[in-house]
Amino acid sequence: MSNPKSFLQFSTLNFDLLLDSIKWDDKGLAVAIAQNVDTGAVLMQGFANKDALLTTISSRKATFYSRSRSTLWTKGETSLNFINVSEIFLDCDRDSIMYLGKPDGPTCHTGSETCYFTSIDDMISSQAEENKLALTTLYALESTINQRKEDRGSANGKPSWTKRLLLDDNLLCSKIREEADELCRTLEENEEKTRTASEMADVLYHAMVLLAKRGVKVEDVLQILRVRFSQSGIEEKKNRKA
Repeated sequence: MSNPKSFLQFSTLNFDLLLDSIKWDDKGLAVAIAQNVDTGAVLMQGFANKDALLTTISSRKATFYSRSRSTLWTKGETSLNFINVSEIFLDCDRDSIMYLGKPDGPTCHTGSETCYFTSIDDMISSQAEENKLALTTLYALESTINQRKEDRGSANGKPSWTKRLLLDDNLLCSKIREEADELCRTLEENEEKTRTASEMADVLYHAMVLLAKRGVKVEDVLQILRVRFSQSGIEEKKNRKA
């Protein structure tokens, strides 16, 4: 479903077969989840009926069915924070739908990136912690690095290792080169797979510190990768900016 034009080639029979294969509930609805194609973050959950799914397919904008208003609604129709759908998936039971796409802005009406920012663990432990996003491992690390970037220093006056890297370009670049070399040596010296994973973790961490230093988000990198790998290598190189 990565090519929107392919939908135009579908016959009415194809759509009918698709819609009939989905296990709609007694009200003609199925759960519809929107997920960020780059970060993996679950943006929101709603419901879709046949018309909402067909509208999403044709418009490439995540569209749902409002049970309270009994009407279709497209995410972003008032805020302009659309979710631009690149692919649509059904689960194994065919009773829920996933819109995989790129949001134009915050998804939640509160202004949050996603609608999922309330931690059950924090509620159970009665921690008076401010709302936090449900981040995957990569983005939790990015968040921590950015926190270190804003830190003025630890209680004993000594900066954390991340902060030291952020403050010293030469140190940061030397560590990236060092860790990249160690990663290559795991191949050259046929080391254990666990060693390769460990060295790659070091490379990734230090590279992410550099991204934070430059004000570049991991999401920006993944978006470029997604675009690059959706076409042939020759075509991709031809389209790169000089």
